Amino acid sequence: MKKEIHPKYYPEAKVYVGGELIGTVGSTKPELYLDVWSGTHPFYTGQQRIIDTEGQVDRFTKRLGRKTADAVALDKRSKEAKRRAKRQIAEVVEEEAAAQAPATPEAE
Repeated sequence: MKKEIHPKYYPEAKVYVGGELIGTVGSTKPELYLDVWSGTHPFYTGQQRIIDTEGQVDRFTKRLGRKTADAVALDKRSKEAKRRAKRQIAEVVEEEAAAQAPATPEAE
């Protein structure tokens, strides 16, 4: 290796989170100051922290709930309308088929 081109390596660099010593790691800096680490991050701790500014989260959840309730009612209505339309089409097709069917000759 060439001399004087690599940074100094600190095998016991101290890691601080929120002013508290968490542990040591190898680094090119003697001390590391972090805001978030796996011990406090919601993904790893399983705790959900939502910072609610001006009630935006509450408004979103209300709007989402209203939309899902409306969507269920609308979905039921649209399914029933589709069923009715299919029944009507089937009836028309059957009537047309019966009208166009040639008369069968009677057995002599």
